[in-house]
Amino acid sequence: MAIVPDTKDWIWVLERACPECGLDTRHVEPTDIPALIRDSAAAWPALLNGAQPMRERPSPDVWSTLEYACHVRDVYRVFDRRLGLMLTQEAPLFPNWDQDATAIAERYGEQDPGTVAGELEDAAHVIAGHLDGVIADQWARTGHRSDGARFTVESLARYLLHDAVHHLYDVTRER
Repeated sequence: MAIVPDTKDWIWVLERACPECGLDTRHVEPTDIPALIRDSAAAWPALLNGAQPMRERPSPDVWSTLEYACHVRDVYRVFDRRLGLMLTQEAPLFPNWDQDATAIAERYGEQDPGTVAGELEDAAHVIAGHLDGVIADQWARTGHRSDGARFTVESLARYLLHDAVHHLYDVTRER
């Protein structure tokens, strides 16, 4: 069982408000997404440097704060590569990314929280900067995931924003 829900199950967040975190990406201007990504990333260092037991899982099937932070960092990096492909190629097929396999291979729960905090913020600023550079007609460029999901640059950015906001919600709600 995947600890983080299979991403294909999350495409609906582009069509309505998320019933858990409440974010409705339909009401976010694409040009506002970079600042919102930076804002979301800015919350992680305090979570990773606080008194909360960041390495403990609330239950065996729910990631720890540190594991979520590693995941969000890697989501920023993967989506930045996908954005680059979309802006430089016609309708690219994204390389597959197995987030659960990555979590195990990269030993998310054993990484240094301070390092992860810095890397997460850096990765957020990189993709936010690239999104800042998207010009009008580029928002409609497309790309495809290996499971057949089709994204535009705009829907990819909205999807990314939800992922970042939702995982911050995951670790800040009462567990």
